[in-house]
Amino acid sequence: MDWTALRLSALLALATALILLPLGVFAGRWLARSQHPLRALAEAALALPLVLPPTVLGFYLLIWLGGGSALGAWYQGLSGRTLAFSFEGLLLASLLFNIPFAVMPMQRAFEAIPAELFDAARTCGLSNWRTLTLIELPLAWRGILSGLIMTAAHTLGEFGVVLMVGGNIAGQTRTISIAIYDRVQAFDMQAAGAMSATLLAVSLLTLLASGWLSRQRMSAPKAAAWQRPPPQGGAKKLGAARRFFSRRKG
Repeated sequence: MDWTALRLSALLALATALILLPLGVFAGRWLARSQHPLRALAEAALALPLVLPPTVLGFYLLIWLGGGSALGAWYQGLSGRTLAFSFEGLLLASLLFNIPFAVMPMQRAFEAIPAELFDAARTCGLSNWRTLTLIELPLAWRGILSGLIMTAAHTLGEFGVVLMVGGNIAGQTRTISIAIYDRVQAFDMQAAGAMSATLLAVSLLTLLASGWLSRQRMSAPKAAAWQRPPPQGGAKKLGAARRFFSRRKG
């Protein structure tokens, strides 16, 4: 087992998931609620890493992060190192190819929130921020957690993009998937088998956790947000909103 590669992979997965958390929440919320004419184009662009071959995505990322690009030249002038074939460059690449794994589960979670709750929130005078924190996040947290789990697991197993953008530098860009490839090339099947079994177990646990969260999200009572205390001075408005929606359902 290459413990250095495993630690680096875990660090990369954790950093990617944490950075994509706010992006996934706000992008998923916007995609779930927006009627903007460019919404379909934005969805397609965010889903591109799912269908692009890793070599194609890795090629464009290598060009974008290389010393010939504005970003690569700026980073090299600032740090004296190239952005490509560094952990920082690998993290940027990881953020980009993991966007759909973070955003899509969160978008589905926000889409499952009943529209009546937003009407009630407006009736109670809740701001967009308070609607997000008091109603949407408590109802969508399972989808958010599922997105984080899928992002971390996919980061651990990614090979093509990691190899093209980060190379195979021990302690800097050699992840566990690259270490498996190295061990197979060296005919060290025992070490490759141990690391492969680790990734297999992580992948299985990820799918089990994601499936459980999805079932919990579907079975969770949609009226959970109604149980939260109303904002100060909004009790009468919330009661009126409840009676209004009760008459509509009746």
